[in-house]
Amino acid sequence: MKHAGGFTLLEVLASLVLLTLLLVGVYSGIRTATHSVRSGTAAIERIDQIRSAQQFLQRELAQSLAQPISHTDQGEPIYFSGSAREMRYVAPLPGYLGKLGPQLQRLQLVDDGHDGLRLELSLALLPPDGRPPQPLGEPQVLLDHIRDGSFSYRGVDGQGAALPWAAAWADGRRLPQLVRIKLQSQGNVDWPQLDVPLRVNPVQTSLLPRMGLRGGSIR
Repeated sequence: MKHAGGFTLLEVLASLVLLTLLLVGVYSGIRTATHSVRSGTAAIERIDQIRSAQQFLQRELAQSLAQPISHTDQGEPIYFSGSAREMRYVAPLPGYLGKLGPQLQRLQLVDDGHDGLRLELSLALLPPDGRPPQPLGEPQVLLDHIRDGSFSYRGVDGQGAALPWAAAWADGRRLPQLVRIKLQSQGNVDWPQLDVPLRVNPVQTSLLPRMGLRGGSIR
């Protein structure tokens, strides 16, 4: 009598174990590759977000205008307001928003509710008749997932003497010469320190016609 060939129970179990190990290895490889792709994509998106925020801030701060945002108790115009977590200034926006004229821009580091910060920009129209600024939409997030950050300022005093870096800009009757934005980004992508030169001092600008200068800048 011929006996039918086949596998023993032990051989079947060993085959199942080998197949399971093979499937686990394939799944682990796919998961690792997927995680790497997602991490790489997230890093690229983060770099693009940081680059876009820096380019926007460089452009807008560099174009700050000597246009009053408020007045002192003596009626003197205030052109710039700056603290460690907030600054206000007037600048023209590019694109279709720029057609609305110069706008009051408010840059803030606000709590995101998750032990971090986000960098927000608020815009307001400046009515030509002197009415209070009119908010233009909701605040826009320029950068989120920030661990810590601050603004600092450097310029000259009323006598033209250089001032050191400070966490607040005390004399809003003139613009600072430099604005520094330092942020500590969460994750593996750093925020490069950003130092932005602003336009000439409003006081100096007012002296240009007396000096016979047009269109130049005095530092």
